[in-house]
Amino acid sequence: MRGTGRAVPDAAALYDIAAEHATAQIVEEYSTSFARACRLLAEPVRTHVRSIYGLVRLADEIVDAESLDLSPAERAALLDDLEQQTSQAMARGFSTNLVVHAFARTARTCGIDGTLVAPFFASMRTDLERTEHDAASLDTYVYGSAEVVGLMCLKAFLADEPHPQEQYVLLEPGARRLGAAFQKVNFLRDIAADHDTLGRTYFPGVVPQDLTEAQRDLLLDDIDADLAAAAEAIALLPASSRRAVRCAHNLFAALSHRLRATPAAQIGRRRVSVSTPAKARIVLRAMLSGAR
Repeated sequence: MRGTGRAVPDAAALYDIAAEHATAQIVEEYSTSFARACRLLAEPVRTHVRSIYGLVRLADEIVDAESLDLSPAERAALLDDLEQQTSQAMARGFSTNLVVHAFARTARTCGIDGTLVAPFFASMRTDLERTEHDAASLDTYVYGSAEVVGLMCLKAFLADEPHPQEQYVLLEPGARRLGAAFQKVNFLRDIAADHDTLGRTYFPGVVPQDLTEAQRDLLLDDIDADLAAAAEAIALLPASSRRAVRCAHNLFAALSHRLRATPAAQIGRRRVSVSTPAKARIVLRAMLSGAR
Protein backbone atom coordinates (compact mmCIF):
# COMPACT_ATOMS: atom_id res chain seq x y z
CA MET A 1 0.00 0.00 0.00
CA ARG A 2 1.19 3.54 -0.77
CA GLY A 3 1.85 5.95 2.04
CA THR A 4 2.20 3.40 4.84
CA GLY A 5 5.92 3.92 5.19
CA ARG A 6 6.49 0.16 5.12
CA ALA A 7 8.43 -1.68 2.44
CA VAL A 8 6.33 -4.24 0.60
CA PRO A 9 8.22 -7.46 -0.25
CA ASP A 10 8.41 -8.33 -3.90
CA ALA A 11 6.84 -11.55 -5.21
CA ALA A 12 10.03 -13.59 -4.84
CA ALA A 13 10.56 -12.44 -1.26
CA LEU A 14 6.94 -13.25 -0.39
CA TYR A 15 7.42 -16.77 -1.70
CA ASP A 16 10.58 -17.18 0.36
CA ILE A 17 8.73 -15.96 3.46
CA ALA A 18 5.87 -18.38 2.81
CA ALA A 19 8.37 -21.25 2.54
CA GLU A 20 10.02 -20.21 5.81
CA HIS A 21 6.64 -20.10 7.56
CA ALA A 22 5.81 -23.57 6.25
CA THR A 23 8.94 -25.13 7.72
CA ALA A 24 8.52 -23.25 11.00
CA GLN A 25 5.02 -24.70 11.30
CA ILE A 26 6.33 -28.21 10.66
CA VAL A 27 8.82 -27.84 13.51
CA GLU A 28 6.12 -26.60 15.89
CA GLU A 29 3.70 -29.40 15.03
CA TYR A 30 6.09 -32.34 15.02
CA SER A 31 8.60 -31.82 17.81
CA THR A 32 8.00 -29.75 20.94
CA SER A 33 11.53 -30.33 22.22
CA PHE A 34 13.19 -29.34 18.94
CA ALA A 35 10.85 -26.34 18.59
CA ARG A 36 11.81 -25.11 22.04
CA ALA A 37 15.51 -25.41 21.26
CA CYS A 38 15.07 -23.70 17.89
CA ARG A 39 13.59 -20.62 19.53
CA LEU A 40 16.94 -20.08 21.25
CA LEU A 41 18.76 -19.77 17.92
CA ALA A 42 19.55 -16.32 16.57
CA GLU A 43 18.42 -15.38 13.08
CA PRO A 44 19.13 -16.28 10.33
CA VAL A 45 20.38 -19.54 11.89
CA ARG A 46 16.92 -20.35 13.27
CA THR A 47 15.33 -20.16 9.83
CA HIS A 48 18.08 -22.28 8.27
CA VAL A 49 17.78 -25.02 10.90
CA ARG A 50 14.00 -25.11 10.56
CA SER A 51 14.41 -25.46 6.79
CA ILE A 52 16.73 -28.44 7.27
CA TYR A 53 14.28 -30.05 9.68
CA GLY A 54 11.41 -29.49 7.24
CA LEU A 55 13.03 -31.57 4.52
CA VAL A 56 14.04 -34.29 6.99
CA ARG A 57 10.49 -34.45 8.31
CA LEU A 58 9.01 -34.64 4.81
CA ALA A 59 11.24 -37.59 3.90
CA ASP A 60 10.34 -39.27 7.21
CA GLU A 61 6.66 -38.93 6.42
CA ILE A 62 7.10 -40.66 3.07
CA VAL A 63 8.93 -43.55 4.70
CA ASP A 64 7.01 -43.96 7.96
CA ALA A 65 3.54 -42.41 7.85
CA GLU A 66 0.92 -45.06 8.57
CA SER A 67 -1.73 -42.85 6.98
CA LEU A 68 -0.11 -43.41 3.59
CA ASP A 69 -1.63 -46.64 2.29
CA LEU A 70 1.25 -47.24 -0.09
CA SER A 71 3.51 -50.16 -0.93
CA PRO A 72 7.28 -49.91 -0.29
CA ALA A 73 7.75 -49.50 -4.05
CA GLU A 74 5.32 -46.57 -4.14
CA ARG A 75 7.02 -44.95 -1.16
CA ALA A 76 10.40 -45.45 -2.84
CA ALA A 77 9.10 -43.68 -5.96
CA LEU A 78 7.92 -40.73 -3.84
CA LEU A 79 11.27 -40.59 -2.06
CA ASP A 80 13.12 -40.67 -5.40
CA ASP A 81 10.93 -37.80 -6.59
CA LEU A 82 11.64 -35.78 -3.44
CA GLU A 83 15.38 -36.32 -3.85
CA GLN A 84 15.19 -35.21 -7.47
CA GLN A 85 13.16 -32.12 -6.52
CA THR A 86 15.73 -31.28 -3.86
CA SER A 87 18.68 -31.67 -6.21
CA GLN A 88 17.03 -29.51 -8.87
CA ALA A 89 16.04 -26.84 -6.36
CA MET A 90 19.58 -26.69 -4.97
CA ALA A 91 20.79 -26.05 -8.51
CA ARG A 92 18.04 -23.59 -9.50
CA GLY A 93 17.25 -21.90 -6.21
CA PHE A 94 13.51 -22.53 -6.62
CA SER A 95 10.93 -25.26 -6.10
CA THR A 96 7.16 -25.40 -6.31
CA ASN A 97 7.34 -27.46 -3.09
CA LEU A 98 7.59 -24.91 -0.26
CA VAL A 99 9.55 -27.24 2.04
CA VAL A 100 12.04 -28.11 -0.69
CA HIS A 101 12.30 -24.44 -1.67
CA ALA A 102 13.14 -23.43 1.91
CA PHE A 103 15.78 -26.16 2.17
CA ALA A 104 17.34 -25.24 -1.17
CA ARG A 105 17.69 -21.59 -0.11
CA THR A 106 19.42 -22.69 3.07
CA ALA A 107 21.65 -25.14 1.21
CA ARG A 108 22.77 -22.50 -1.28
CA THR A 109 23.39 -19.94 1.46
CA CYS A 110 25.21 -22.24 3.88
CA GLY A 111 27.19 -24.43 1.48
CA ILE A 112 25.25 -27.68 1.96
CA ASP A 113 25.85 -29.89 -1.07
CA GLY A 114 25.19 -33.37 -2.39
CA THR A 115 27.88 -34.97 -0.23
CA LEU A 116 25.54 -34.47 2.73
CA VAL A 117 22.17 -34.70 1.00
CA ALA A 118 22.78 -37.96 -0.90
CA PRO A 119 23.66 -40.05 2.21
CA PHE A 120 20.53 -38.75 3.92
CA PHE A 121 18.26 -39.99 1.15
CA ALA A 122 20.20 -43.27 0.97
CA SER A 123 19.46 -43.94 4.64
CA MET A 124 15.80 -43.02 4.20
CA ARG A 125 15.66 -45.51 1.34
CA THR A 126 17.19 -48.18 3.58
CA ASP A 127 14.10 -48.04 5.81
CA LEU A 128 12.06 -49.26 2.85
CA GLU A 129 14.43 -52.11 2.06
CA ARG A 130 15.86 -53.40 5.33
CA THR A 131 14.16 -54.51 8.56
CA GLU A 132 17.20 -55.60 10.59
CA HIS A 133 20.72 -54.21 10.89
CA ASP A 134 24.17 -55.52 11.65
CA ALA A 135 26.85 -53.28 13.14
CA ALA A 136 28.16 -52.08 9.77
CA SER A 137 24.77 -51.31 8.25
CA LEU A 138 23.66 -49.52 11.43
CA ASP A 139 26.74 -47.27 11.32
CA THR A 140 26.00 -46.42 7.69
CA TYR A 141 22.35 -45.81 8.45
CA VAL A 142 23.05 -43.55 11.44
CA TYR A 143 25.57 -41.54 9.43
CA GLY A 144 23.06 -40.82 6.68
CA SER A 145 19.96 -40.39 8.80
CA ALA A 146 21.43 -38.34 11.64
CA GLU A 147 25.11 -37.43 11.46
CA VAL A 148 24.80 -35.64 8.12
CA VAL A 149 21.80 -33.73 9.50
CA GLY A 150 24.05 -32.57 12.32
CA LEU A 151 26.62 -31.53 9.73
CA MET A 152 23.99 -29.62 7.74
CA CYS A 153 23.08 -27.74 10.91
CA LEU A 154 26.76 -27.09 11.58
CA LYS A 155 27.02 -25.50 8.13
CA ALA A 156 24.13 -23.22 9.12
CA PHE A 157 25.75 -22.34 12.45
CA LEU A 158 29.00 -21.31 10.76
CA ALA A 159 27.72 -19.66 7.57
CA ASP A 160 28.32 -16.10 8.77
CA GLU A 161 31.49 -16.79 10.76
CA PRO A 162 34.89 -15.39 9.65
CA HIS A 163 36.52 -18.76 8.89
CA PRO A 164 33.68 -21.23 8.40
CA GLN A 165 35.64 -24.03 6.76
CA GLU A 166 38.33 -24.10 9.43
CA GLN A 167 35.69 -24.19 12.16
CA TYR A 168 33.73 -26.85 10.30
CA VAL A 169 36.74 -29.17 10.22
CA LEU A 170 37.31 -28.59 13.95
CA LEU A 171 33.68 -29.15 14.97
CA GLU A 172 32.70 -31.89 12.49
CA PRO A 173 33.42 -34.84 14.84
CA GLY A 174 31.33 -33.33 17.65
CA ALA A 175 28.42 -32.55 15.31
CA ARG A 176 28.42 -36.11 14.01
CA ARG A 177 28.45 -37.59 17.50
CA LEU A 178 25.62 -35.34 18.64
CA GLY A 179 23.50 -36.38 15.66
CA ALA A 180 24.32 -40.03 16.33
CA ALA A 181 23.39 -39.70 20.01
CA PHE A 182 20.05 -38.13 19.16
CA GLN A 183 19.26 -40.91 16.71
CA LYS A 184 20.27 -43.74 19.00
CA VAL A 185 18.31 -42.29 21.93
CA ASN A 186 15.27 -42.19 19.66
CA PHE A 187 15.90 -45.80 18.59
CA LEU A 188 15.93 -46.96 22.19
CA ARG A 189 12.95 -44.86 23.22
CA ASP A 190 10.91 -46.07 20.24
CA ILE A 191 12.23 -49.63 20.18
CA ALA A 192 8.79 -51.19 20.74
CA ALA A 193 6.96 -49.07 18.13
CA ASP A 194 9.70 -49.50 15.54
CA HIS A 195 9.50 -53.28 15.95
CA ASP A 196 5.76 -53.76 16.40
CA THR A 197 4.40 -51.07 14.05
CA LEU A 198 7.11 -50.54 11.44
CA GLY A 199 8.69 -54.00 11.56
CA ARG A 200 12.20 -52.66 12.09
CA THR A 201 14.99 -53.63 14.47
CA TYR A 202 17.85 -51.13 14.51
CA PHE A 203 20.09 -52.47 17.29
CA PRO A 204 21.75 -55.74 16.20
CA GLY A 205 20.77 -58.72 18.32
CA VAL A 206 18.31 -56.77 20.48
CA VAL A 207 14.72 -58.06 20.65
CA PRO A 208 12.45 -55.40 22.24
CA GLN A 209 10.32 -57.74 24.33
CA ASP A 210 13.47 -59.50 25.59
CA LEU A 211 15.54 -56.35 26.26
CA THR A 212 17.72 -56.83 29.32
CA GLU A 213 19.16 -54.30 31.76
CA ALA A 214 22.64 -55.21 30.55
CA GLN A 215 21.69 -54.49 26.91
CA ARG A 216 19.97 -51.25 27.91
CA ASP A 217 23.03 -50.07 29.84
CA LEU A 218 25.44 -51.00 27.06
CA LEU A 219 23.41 -49.01 24.53
CA LEU A 220 23.15 -46.05 26.90
CA ASP A 221 26.89 -46.13 27.67
CA ASP A 222 27.52 -45.67 23.95
CA ILE A 223 24.94 -42.87 23.73
CA ASP A 224 26.33 -41.08 26.80
CA ALA A 225 29.86 -41.26 25.39
CA ASP A 226 28.60 -39.53 22.22
CA LEU A 227 26.81 -36.89 24.31
CA ALA A 228 29.95 -36.24 26.37
CA ALA A 229 32.10 -35.80 23.26
CA ALA A 230 29.49 -33.52 21.69
CA ALA A 231 29.35 -31.35 24.83
CA GLU A 232 33.01 -30.42 24.37
CA ALA A 233 32.33 -29.27 20.80
CA ILE A 234 29.24 -27.28 21.79
CA ALA A 235 31.41 -24.97 23.89
CA LEU A 236 33.21 -23.94 20.69
CA LEU A 237 30.09 -23.07 18.69
CA PRO A 238 29.28 -19.46 17.78
CA ALA A 239 27.14 -17.59 20.29
CA SER A 240 24.27 -17.52 17.78
CA SER A 241 23.76 -21.28 18.15
CA ARG A 242 25.57 -22.41 21.30
CA ARG A 243 22.71 -21.96 23.77
CA ALA A 244 20.15 -23.73 21.56
CA VAL A 245 22.40 -26.69 20.82
CA ARG A 246 23.25 -27.06 24.50
CA CYS A 247 19.52 -27.03 25.26
CA ALA A 248 18.86 -29.78 22.71
CA HIS A 249 21.82 -31.76 24.06
CA ASN A 250 20.49 -31.50 27.61
CA LEU A 251 16.97 -32.53 26.60
CA PHE A 252 18.33 -35.72 25.05
CA ALA A 253 20.69 -36.28 27.98
CA ALA A 254 17.66 -36.13 30.25
CA LEU A 255 15.92 -38.70 28.08
CA SER A 256 18.99 -40.93 28.28
CA HIS A 257 18.93 -40.63 32.08
CA ARG A 258 15.21 -41.42 32.13
CA LEU A 259 15.76 -44.52 29.99
CA ARG A 260 18.53 -45.75 32.29
CA ALA A 261 16.16 -45.42 35.25
CA THR A 262 13.38 -47.34 33.48
CA PRO A 263 13.23 -51.15 33.73
CA ALA A 264 14.28 -52.71 30.44
CA ALA A 265 11.05 -54.68 30.23
CA GLN A 266 9.05 -51.43 30.23
CA ILE A 267 11.23 -49.87 27.52
CA GLY A 268 10.48 -52.92 25.36
CA ARG A 269 6.73 -52.35 25.73
CA ARG A 270 6.08 -48.60 25.80
CA ARG A 271 7.55 -45.26 24.80
CA VAL A 272 9.55 -43.50 27.50
CA SER A 273 9.61 -39.71 27.66
CA VAL A 274 10.78 -36.80 29.77
CA SER A 275 7.93 -35.01 31.54
CA THR A 276 6.76 -31.64 30.26
CA PRO A 277 7.77 -29.83 33.49
CA ALA A 278 11.25 -31.36 33.29
CA LYS A 279 11.60 -30.22 29.68
CA ALA A 280 10.46 -26.73 30.66
CA ARG A 281 13.10 -26.55 33.40
CA ILE A 282 15.84 -27.56 30.93
CA VAL A 283 14.73 -24.92 28.44
CA LEU A 284 14.48 -22.26 31.16
CA ARG A 285 18.01 -23.03 32.36
CA ALA A 286 19.22 -22.70 28.78
CA MET A 287 17.44 -19.35 28.39
CA LEU A 288 18.97 -18.03 31.61
CA SER A 289 22.45 -19.30 30.78
CA GLY A 290 23.07 -16.74 28.06
CA ALA A 291 25.56 -17.80 25.39
CA ARG A 292 28.14 -19.28 27.75
